[in-house]
Amino acid sequence: MTVRIATRRSALAKWQANHVASLLRDREPGLEVRLLELMTRGDKILDVPLAEVGGKGLFVKEIEDALLRGDAEVAVHSMKDLPAELAPGLTIAATPVREDPRDALVSRGKRLDELPEGARVGTASLRRAAQLRAARPDLRVENIRGNVQTRLRKVEEGFDAVVLAYAGLRRLGLADKVVQVFTVEEMLPAVAQGALAIEARADDPATLRRLAPLDDAATRTQVEAERGLMRRLQGGCQVPLAGHATVRDGTVTLRALVSSTDGTKVVRGERSGPAARAAELGVALAEDLLGRGAAAILAEIERGPALAAPKR
Repeated sequence: MTVRIATRRSALAKWQANHVASLLRDREPGLEVRLLELMTRGDKILDVPLAEVGGKGLFVKEIEDALLRGDAEVAVHSMKDLPAELAPGLTIAATPVREDPRDALVSRGKRLDELPEGARVGTASLRRAAQLRAARPDLRVENIRGNVQTRLRKVEEGFDAVVLAYAGLRRLGLADKVVQVFTVEEMLPAVAQGALAIEARADDPATLRRLAPLDDAATRTQVEAERGLMRRLQGGCQVPLAGHATVRDGTVTLRALVSSTDGTKVVRGERSGPAARAAELGVALAEDLLGRGAAAILAEIERGPALAAPKR
């Protein structure tokens, strides 16, 4: 039996796919696992901010199409790349143990509060950009695209710092590049950051059974709460939206924020409830945020260009 895993071609995506392949082989010694490496639209369009070209679905469509065609049995994604709604016929078969979901600053030795006034800071995320602007309105926050290594090179090419997901740096063995790991109080992470999504066809029971043991209950609960929030807010790369859930003793606690792109308007909230109703909790917190000003922020973002925030 051969299991084919569809994945993007980036170093991080292949690390994640090979990690899942190792988990499968550990459970079934002798199982043959092959990677099907694909280029997605998001990998090809590197000179335009994600928010201007469609957001999350850009990194998954070609991979999901391969699954639906039967070219692969399994797909592995960064969970935060998945749109709120999956393609018909597909399901998240497993969510392995989550990596650290926080964000990290890479610079020439300076923490965020030590950067000089007007420092250039690069990020590919509206969420990070908005929180950076809220913390340091003097910064020149600029959009950067490309894989992890490409974004790290920006520090050598003139940027004072870049902000990336700590999970990706750890997975690629680049944690030593990090000058500061932001606490969730300093920078609330993206929905599902650090989590992997193992996707399969809903009508493939043999593959679903093979993948089921890879699921981590706590990670799934966290992701369900965070994605419930995202679905209700209809958020993606076009909206500065953050959501971070923790699980303890059967209770899930979700913290979230919605921000204007310039970081001047921020609505925050927190809610706890039974882990068994994690997705409902996410929706409830979203409703609370909408009622306290997030609806107006989202309407304003929808009316104007997604990257209306000035470079300061």
